[in-house]
Amino acid sequence: MQHNSTRRSNRERSEETREKLIEAARRLFVEKSYAETGTPEIVRAAGVTRGALYHHFADKQALMTAVIEREATIVAHSIERHTLDTTSPTAALIEGGQVYLKAMSEPGRTRLLLLDGPAVLGRARMDEIESRHGNRTLREGLDAAMQVGAIRPLPLDALTGLLAAAFDRAALSIEAGGDSKAHGQALAALIEGLAARA
Repeated sequence: MQHNSTRRSNRERSEETREKLIEAARRLFVEKSYAETGTPEIVRAAGVTRGALYHHFADKQALMTAVIEREATIVAHSIERHTLDTTSPTAALIEGGQVYLKAMSEPGRTRLLLLDGPAVLGRARMDEIESRHGNRTLREGLDAAMQVGAIRPLPLDALTGLLAAAFDRAALSIEAGGDSKAHGQALAALIEGLAARA
């Protein structure tokens, strides 16, 4: 029994170290940028050893991937949580869009997911990450709306990609000082424009 308890404790300590590294890296990547942040700074900020860093992550890019994965997961979970009880698939899509813009207003998130992430990891890797998180929620919402005839049947992957790009562009514009309410209204109108005609 003692052996199992020790093993569990080691796993917990390992996970805690990993989280410290991700949190420290996120903070520094946002404050200084990925390029200007060195692994020695991350280790110091996390309060762990260099060996601990390389135990969990092969290199700085792998740590950046973990930061991006966590940010994308937070956004997707936020969308899912806030659209769970929406009354219709179209309302869920509109609400999901508003939640996305709000989630992206978290300081540093737009930069990490829409600027530094693609620059560091490449577009293909970012697309793969997004297909499991934010774009997945959008694709599922569009599919559900098409299934019940709420929106016109259109090529699902193409529509998901185009709408995701519009949401990302809105997030970037808001980050640069644009009117969040205006962007939210415009995105809602785009979704409403997909409504199936009788």
